Amino acid sequence: MSKKKIVILGAGLAGLSAAWHLQKKKIECFVFEKDATVGGLCRSKKIKGFIFDCDGHLLHFRNKYTLQLVRRLLKGNLASHVRSAWINSFGIFSRYPFQANLCFLPMPIAKECLFEFLKASQFQQGKAPVGFLKWINASFGKGISRHFMVPYNEKFWTVPLDEMTSAWTDNFIPQPKPSEVIEGFFAENKHRFGYNACFWYPRHAGIGQLPRAFEQQLCNVSKNCRINAIDLQKRELNVVGKEKVKFDTLISTMPLPELAKIIQPLPGDILGMFRKLRWNSIFNLNLGVEGACQEGRHWVYFPHKETVFFRAGFFHNFSRNIVPCGKSSIYTEVAYSKDRPINRNKIVTMIINDLKACGILGEENKVNVLDINDIKYGYPIYDKYYSQATEAIRGFLLGNNVIVCGRYGSWKYMSMEDAILDGKQAADKIKR
Repeated sequence: MSKKKIVILGAGLAGLSAAWHLQKKKIECFVFEKDATVGGLCRSKKIKGFIFDCDGHLLHFRNKYTLQLVRRLLKGNLASHVRSAWINSFGIFSRYPFQANLCFLPMPIAKECLFEFLKASQFQQGKAPVGFLKWINASFGKGISRHFMVPYNEKFWTVPLDEMTSAWTDNFIPQPKPSEVIEGFFAENKHRFGYNACFWYPRHAGIGQLPRAFEQQLCNVSKNCRINAIDLQKRELNVVGKEKVKFDTLISTMPLPELAKIIQPLPGDILGMFRKLRWNSIFNLNLGVEGACQEGRHWVYFPHKETVFFRAGFFHNFSRNIVPCGKSSIYTEVAYSKDRPINRNKIVTMIINDLKACGILGEENKVNVLDINDIKYGYPIYDKYYSQATEAIRGFLLGNNVIVCGRYGSWKYMSMEDAILDGKQAADKIKR
């Protein structure tokens, strides 16, 4: 084992992956997790026979290595699914992605979307616009932008889209060819668009089985350990209620805004960069209900203001083993931020009323269980300060033997697979 002391903050997927890969290299490390269980947001809970995840968490694999690793960890407790995703707008359900399935829409809307898309595609040349709003209009035309892309993304990100860049879009927004858009104007498009065209999910016990499987193979994972100070000069952590902990290298998966509160010394210019970071938050309401609900559908997007949530998904269609017989379970997501706050006294009632209004919940779907997860850090916002701030912060931290990884440590829009690979990359930076 290495004599260097490697400390990892956070036992979410990225932190657990970093620890697993370090241990594989025979490098000893110590993981500190503030909560009583591992997983971060990738966790599950059982309430009255329903197993709920903390919001929707599905595995998408672009990388053969990650798929093989997860298969090995879960030992057969993994099933693949072909995505059945939909969009609720104009009083109907249309196939996702919107831009490749115009045939579902009212004909005047479909014609407008196709005409404006083809018009925009004629003028596409050179580099794509940096601004997100300009990128949307240039990539999809004003029709698709007006009827889906703009309202959905404004609802999701909670900030004006002209304040954002398009730096994150390549891996997450499907961009069909003109021939594919035309094909989808006449009939349902059979192409598998996007990184989430297929997904994987445990057969039993929810997504929390993955971090637990990592934990079972790791040494030195300490839970209920909250860090309230990091001294970079002494290379020392203060763990609440425990002795100080020395480190040679620190791997942090903590959200960057939280890290800024406890790290010292912190130069004024770097503190200024921390203060430029922006994010949205997610209010996740899970429901366990009587009867069948949206059989065969995995999730639905809601772009318009009439519905408070931007997405609803259906746990029982990921696995029938995580709901009681004859019942269904739903997750809903409402994005909010200081730019667009929510009314906490009314939000649950608003969600349930909107589920009924759009036809997700019927009279037969009596609600048995409510489960709330209020997620402070949802998605980092890619605004004009994002690149400058994150590059300066990462550079400063790396110069002080702190490696950041994971969605919130690296402050990047990441899938679960990305988080696992980011943990591996953090481990690869450490030599024996």
